[in-house]
Amino acid sequence: MASYVTKEGLDKMKAELEQLEKIERPKITQQIAEARDKGDLSENAEYDAAKEAQGMLEMRISKLKDIVTTSKVIDETQLDTSKVSILTTVKLLNNDTKKEQVFTLVPDNESDLKSGKISVNTPIAKGLLGKVVGETAEIVLPNGNKLSFEVLEITL
Repeated sequence: MASYVTKEGLDKMKAELEQLEKIERPKITQQIAEARDKGDLSENAEYDAAKEAQGMLEMRISKLKDIVTTSKVIDETQLDTSKVSILTTVKLLNNDTKKEQVFTLVPDNESDLKSGKISVNTPIAKGLLGKVVGETAEIVLPNGNKLSFEVLEITL
């Protein structure tokens, strides 16, 4: 299954993959060799920890390779700002607090709440998708709380 990413997100994943393969992998291989040189492997906690770290690293490398090879880069020039969709930035009025909030809807692996980027698969984003300026989104969160947002502006 293809996942959608931004060009920036794909570049970050490629850089992380290169870091893991060229720097982290050799470090762990060295740690395993050093731990092995210390003798009896059956009671060697350093060896066990290094092997476990190696397994986690290889899983991450494998996952990243899979994502990088199956990802489709979203063409931002083809996005429609008449309605809320992936990669749009939405200015909202929280009808309960009367405060404005701004979110950019991004693919899962690019979400970063501190910078206002939320995954398109979050309850809030799902409730906003397809809305147009002036429309109100009534969103029920997993904990049962309800939020009401008015869409004020949609931009890229």
